[in-house]
Amino acid sequence: MTQNNALENWLAEEREVMARLDAGPGPGVARPEQIAGKTGLEMMEAMLRGDIPYAAIAKTLDFTLMSVAPGRAVFQGTPLAQHLNPLGTIHGGWFATLLDSALGCAVHTMMPPGRGYTTAELGVNLVKALTPKVPRVRAEGKVIHCGRQLATAEARLVGADGTLYAHATTTCLVFEMASRG
Repeated sequence: MTQNNALENWLAEEREVMARLDAGPGPGVARPEQIAGKTGLEMMEAMLRGDIPYAAIAKTLDFTLMSVAPGRAVFQGTPLAQHLNPLGTIHGGWFATLLDSALGCAVHTMMPPGRGYTTAELGVNLVKALTPKVPRVRAEGKVIHCGRQLATAEARLVGADGTLYAHATTTCLVFEMASRG
């Protein structure tokens, strides 16, 4: 697949996902009754269908959850001028947030009902500068290990042409969720 075809496919997928998300409740936090008894994967799938709110940070930083599967999450981001650092490249915090989202959501897909997680460690390696000239990038997170107390995952941030911009790892603490109420 050529770079242009890959980008066209990415943009078409993004339009489909955004249509579902825009038809749903928008950014926010799901109500307890919306997620009661659901696995992490079921919650993420409900978010992608537009049945429950998606995280507001995605709207703030111009990225979108594209797909989930057991142990996997893909986000697509749009590097824009508002994400630039003083040197004229995309701020490292934008890279880190996009990668952390892919990593955390990959771990989330592995959670049984009533279990949650939080990032305990995040390591990000920026390997190539990114500017708004790159129309989209994708962060794909994959779980390496998910146990009762710890989970680890890795992610790569790439352009439609396959260029690697960054890669990351995480360690997450896994725990029993307190009921919200």
